[in-house]
Amino acid sequence: MARVFNFSAGPSMLPLEVLERAAAEMTNYEDSGMSVMEMSHRSPVYEKIIGEAERLLRKVMAIPETYKVLFLQGGASTQFAAVPLNLMNKNKKADYILSGQFSTKAYKEAQKYGEAKAIASSKDANFSFVPRVTKADLSADADYLHICFNNTIYGTKFPYIPETGETPLVADLSSCILSEPVDVEKFGLIYAGAQKNMSAAGLTVVIVREDLLGNARAETPTMLDYKIMADNGSMYNTPPCYCIYILKLVLEWIQSLGGLEEMKKRNEKKAALLYDYLDSQDYYLAPVEKASRSMMNVTFVTGNEELDKKFAKEADAAGLKNLKGHRSVGGMRASIYNAMPCEGVEKLVAFMKKFAAENPKE
Repeated sequence: MARVFNFSAGPSMLPLEVLERAAAEMTNYEDSGMSVMEMSHRSPVYEKIIGEAERLLRKVMAIPETYKVLFLQGGASTQFAAVPLNLMNKNKKADYILSGQFSTKAYKEAQKYGEAKAIASSKDANFSFVPRVTKADLSADADYLHICFNNTIYGTKFPYIPETGETPLVADLSSCILSEPVDVEKFGLIYAGAQKNMSAAGLTVVIVREDLLGNARAETPTMLDYKIMADNGSMYNTPPCYCIYILKLVLEWIQSLGGLEEMKKRNEKKAALLYDYLDSQDYYLAPVEKASRSMMNVTFVTGNEELDKKFAKEADAAGLKNLKGHRSVGGMRASIYNAMPCEGVEKLVAFMKKFAAENPKE
């Protein structure tokens, strides 16, 4: 069977070049006589892999030396607890901007460890936009401000980076990391599940400023203590070895294309193809305010639940997979991460036009 265009929100498409390279090295990595899946994480061969993955990530994202890079497990959702356990440690207070489901989950988790305050929310508008805040909106004694930079479910993205002054900015970048350049120094901590733009499911990347380490709360589990993970080079226990290897291949692929500036151009082109079509017609509705539109996750509806179901079913049969919207919002969602080729978006737009012509609304 020919490869399909997979619009899944995650796990998502990986670059074909990366899959082919991994397949070629599957049973015998660099004449080691074994797969990366089989080798000891303490072996010189694997230490080279994880070291190269960190070096490439630092280079591609321009991560300063004053930040630690951690390769962890447990998904981004584990960081909902790890962040307050490590950072809500001075005033036991933190600010949260609620722009979708995952930022709300993070906020609720933080309430277990201190005074978490929602300083802005777009829930009343079904999270159709990203709230804008200024430094004046922040609590003077907050230990950090938390945001979810791109909202996978609702198809929104922060069109700005909040100014926080001395208050560390913490951001969940799971669904937009590596899609464009980002100024790491504007953040105290960045975390991201890898299964959208970085690697296979099972790896979580944390990028944390060194001065934020070493003050974890007494009750913090060892496996959630950033300093312990940093001091052990992400090898306090066995890391997600194969996922880190795939990340290395993905970073090599990004470098070969010209880095994040080129990736941004590609992603802007794909997003423009889809949004320009949505803005040119009235069959489909794009519910997100234009200023808050995500470049990675594009949501749309017909306004008729039965038509939405028919669309997803027929698109699937046409090789356009996983376009059904999240169960909590319905409709359709096209996740067009780095590995989605422009051809996939072109075929989606062509299908959308065909479906609209063949299924007129009453």
